[in-house]
Amino acid sequence: MNLNDYKGILVYAEQRDGVLQNVGLELLGKATELAYEINKQIALKDAGDELADYATKQAAAIKSIDAVVATLEEDDEEIKEKVAHVKATNPDAAKVTALLIGHNVQALAQDLIKAGADKVLVVDKPELEVYDTEAYTQVLDAAITAEKPEIVLFGATTLGRDLAPRVSSRIATGLTADCTKLELLKDKERQLGMTRPAFGGNLMATIVSPDHRPQMATVRPGVMKKLPKSDDRTGEVVEFPVTLDTSKMKVKLLKVVKEGGNKVDISEAKILVSGGRGVGAKQNFELLEDLATEIGGIVSSSRAQVDAGNMPHDRQVGQTGKTVRPEVYFACGISGAIQHVAGMEESEFIIAINKDRFAPIFSVADLGIVGDLHKILPILTEEIKKYKATK
Repeated sequence: MNLNDYKGILVYAEQRDGVLQNVGLELLGKATELAYEINKQIALKDAGDELADYATKQAAAIKSIDAVVATLEEDDEEIKEKVAHVKATNPDAAKVTALLIGHNVQALAQDLIKAGADKVLVVDKPELEVYDTEAYTQVLDAAITAEKPEIVLFGATTLGRDLAPRVSSRIATGLTADCTKLELLKDKERQLGMTRPAFGGNLMATIVSPDHRPQMATVRPGVMKKLPKSDDRTGEVVEFPVTLDTSKMKVKLLKVVKEGGNKVDISEAKILVSGGRGVGAKQNFELLEDLATEIGGIVSSSRAQVDAGNMPHDRQVGQTGKTVRPEVYFACGISGAIQHVAGMEESEFIIAINKDRFAPIFSVADLGIVGDLHKILPILTEEIKKYKATK
């Protein structure tokens, strides 16, 4: 395998019933960032020591004030121009391609370009209207073989977790599952560090694939940030031809039965009221439900309450649950273990309620209330009701 033959980043843009899933848009945002960093490496290498030395000093200065390493927003205009030139003219440049699979999905292609894709491959067939593991694997296999991307990204959804392992086996490369962080290694050219929780979330492992391409990962929904939608972005939409081998498609769909009930996705919520060990018994979650109802939120929990059987796993926040980025996050009776904080620390505003004034959760909270949540939540809910009544 010649690693130099592989260029660019391919994102599987998952859609369900003609609706693009947020995780695909989040991955396009991350892929755009990774492609920029790859092209920046090329630009600095081509520009010589002077610009490379400037970039090194700039990164060191940024790091010294506890900021993240230089990103697209922080780079000097000279570097941005060099990177843009590399992307436009250099055959080794990294570009972002989105793969859209389904039936009657062509109209979604422009939304993917607005979200960051340079090119969209559309595979539109009646046989692909409903997800089939073998059929979708054949499409991914054909696209990867033709495009030769150096990185392939899937969302760690139910569908993505089923599809990605089959694809990695088909094309004989590795797969890092359930990643919470992706970044280029500083001492290795075009090599991706894929970080995921290990040993029940007690350890963060960074995995690399030095000898095989593409480098493949599934990424948890809510971990990466979408780019702001831009109507000014332009890109190429290509109808990608694939001939499906139906003899290998052993599963026949007889009927689709949609799950009933009020199933919710906490990763999409704008307000979360989350309960930890301090909430206590299952019936005490009624206090959280009452507050959530008044403010238009959803109740979630820490792992302790899921393990106790008081909350379903799909409501769990943290490394072994879901990563969330709500506008407001209430942490009620949650101590703030690192495994939980990793799943909610990117929330815009965090309100912590805990009896222990030294609880680690207060170190990430924007507003902290020291006290008994069983007394505080009813008062807070009642005050919100009174406030709403005056409006």
